[in-house]
Amino acid sequence: MIRSVSPDDAAQIAGIYNHYIEQTTITFETEPVSETEMRQRIETIASHYPYWVEEQDGRITGYCYAHQWKEKKAYQYTAETTVYVHPDHLRQGTGRRLMTTLLASCREKGLHNLIACITYPNAASVRLHEQLGFRQASRFHEVGRKFGQWLDIYDFECRLLENEE
Repeated sequence: MIRSVSPDDAAQIAGIYNHYIEQTTITFETEPVSETEMRQRIETIASHYPYWVEEQDGRITGYCYAHQWKEKKAYQYTAETTVYVHPDHLRQGTGRRLMTTLLASCREKGLHNLIACITYPNAASVRLHEQLGFRQASRFHEVGRKFGQWLDIYDFECRLLENEE
């Protein structure tokens, strides 16, 4: 079941995210996030943007949200997306279901463009985003360093409202 996030989801979401912080280069964060910090992030983001979780048998299998991309006022119709899936639920359609829900809710909210920032390499995330209509817009070389390696990022974009002026 996909539902809106609740601040009470903070512990499970932090658990999923901390796996990626501690075990992968997918996020550039390097220190685990506490439940309290995650609760604050959830409350801040969900008060302005769509934020979804997928839950099965009381356990969160993944989450996604949109958030502010840039601070200047003219960027207000563009948001950045984030999606993480519990490691035990990879390749089961969780990310696709969550992102499909997010795209629809961002359209309803009147957002015009979404940006996904993906660490290179991350073939699964690139494939998911391309299947959902995102296209690569840029690649930045060696902009992050984690686990002793320089990391590139891709920016992918998805225009939601093609015919707006």
